[in-house]
Amino acid sequence: MKAILLPTDFSKNSINAINYAMELYKNVPCVFYILNVQKTSSFISDDIMVANASATIYNTIVDAAKKSITNIIAKIEARYNNEKHQFKTIVDYDNFVDSINQVSKKYKIDLIIMGTKGASGLKKVLFGSNTVHVIKRSNVAVLAIPDNCKFSGLEKIAFTTSFKKLYKKDDFNLLSSMVSLNYSKLYVLHVICDDAYSDELNSGIDFFKSNFRYPIFKYLQVNDNDVYKAVHEFAVTNAIKMIAMTVNKYSFFERLFNKHAFENMAYNIDIPFLVMKNSQN
Repeated sequence: MKAILLPTDFSKNSINAINYAMELYKNVPCVFYILNVQKTSSFISDDIMVANASATIYNTIVDAAKKSITNIIAKIEARYNNEKHQFKTIVDYDNFVDSINQVSKKYKIDLIIMGTKGASGLKKVLFGSNTVHVIKRSNVAVLAIPDNCKFSGLEKIAFTTSFKKLYKKDDFNLLSSMVSLNYSKLYVLHVICDDAYSDELNSGIDFFKSNFRYPIFKYLQVNDNDVYKAVHEFAVTNAIKMIAMTVNKYSFFERLFNKHAFENMAYNIDIPFLVMKNSQN
C-alpha cells in the first residue's frame, strides 16, 4: 500500500492537488496523510510566557485545523467513495519543511503531492516558495500540481536529462510505476546547454531501453536562460501531461532552479512536475 503525503493550507490550489492525487491513484491502494503545518511564529512572545494561555492558543489552532482536515476527508469520501483509499489527519506546529521531512520519515512516505500557486503578480515565480523549499530539501519525491490543473490521464510523460551521470534502476521505481499504471509513453528529453555533449549524447539510452518499454528519445539544444521555455514549448507541442526530473548536480532541475532569470519569466507553469531523489542524495 502506497503512503502519500498531502500537505494542505486549505487553499484552493492545495485542495486541487488533493483531488489530482485521488484521480491519479484511484486504482491503487493508498494511505493518504493529510498534513497541515502551523507556523511556530504564530505564538506571540507574551503568550509563550504564560503557559496556560499558550496551551489554550495551541489547542484552539490545532483543533480548528483538525476539523478542517476532517471536512476535507468527508468531501473526498463523498465524492470518490474509493474503498482502496484510507486517510490520516496530521496537524503539526513546526517549520514547514522540517515537518514534511519528519512526517515522511515516520510514516515512510513514498510521494509528496502538493499544489503550487503558479505565476502571479509582477515577479512571476514558478512555484510557491513552500513548494520550492520542499523540492530542494525533502528526502522524498515531490509531485507539484499547478493551480487549476486537473488530472486527465498521463498518456505522455517527459523525463528531462542531461545524461551527465549514471542512473540507477531503484531511483526510477516511482516513474516506472507511473508509466505502467497509466500506460504512458515515456519521452526521454535530453536538454543540451553547451556544445560539449557528443560523448554523453547517447550514454543513457541503454539504461532507458532496458528499464522502460519503447522510450522515445528527443533532444533540445538551448541556452541556459532558455531551458524552461524550450522544455515547456516541447511539452505543449507534444501534449506532455507530466514533466519528470531528478535532483542531482548538472541535472535539468539544477539548471532550471539555479537561474535567477528563470524566476522572473512570464510563463505560467501548467504541467505537473515530478521531482525524484537519487539514492545517494
